[in-house]
Amino acid sequence: MIQSTLVFVLRRLREANFREKREMRKLNPLLKRGLKAIENGDLLKILQSEIRHEISHPRFQGVETGSLGDFKLDWDSPESQDIVLKRQFDSGEKVVVSALLQPEPIELEDDLVFPREAHAKVCIKKPGLSSILQFHCRVYESGSGSSHFDIESAYFIRSFVSAPSSTYGDHFFSQVDPKLHSALEQYLISKGVSEGLTNFLLCHLNKKEQDQYVNWLRRLESTMSHSPKP
Repeated sequence: MIQSTLVFVLRRLREANFREKREMRKLNPLLKRGLKAIENGDLLKILQSEIRHEISHPRFQGVETGSLGDFKLDWDSPESQDIVLKRQFDSGEKVVVSALLQPEPIELEDDLVFPREAHAKVCIKKPGLSSILQFHCRVYESGSGSSHFDIESAYFIRSFVSAPSSTYGDHFFSQVDPKLHSALEQYLISKGVSEGLTNFLLCHLNKKEQDQYVNWLRRLESTMSHSPKP
């Protein structure tokens, strides 16, 4: 019972990196109580068991990994939660996609694999213009091996020296004509935001979070193994 509770808390602590600091404060007392109930040797065994479990049971083995298409991975630090992709057309038009996982896990259905959806910002800049068209999108798994994106808001960002930018938020998109909404989605697809790319974002970001969790466990294991015996 203690072991399963502590493993649960460890996972919640790792997930809390996506949330506000107050969430960490809620979990820390529970972890401290768990630590008091276990000798260092037992805790090390639990950590090592959790590491072995995560390594021997890869969650995303054999899933659809997607494709970058004509995008290039511009930023992907092992310590960061986000990634940045860039693409430039022959015309000089630039498209930048930044994405990270949503903080809250979803309730997985039988045919779904990824525990978290993603949030993506798609920025499009025409050559010779200082303005940027920015879309905020929800990226989610729509079935086995498939995914989709929904536009949640859009911004027309003018030059810093010009008039204020225009914003089209959730309320606007909830009332917009379905044909216009579909046309905007097709516009992003024409810029390379295809199902292959959304599959890549979900797979890469969820794998990235999993790797970070295992590395976090290993650091904790190292800290515990070098701590003084009680």
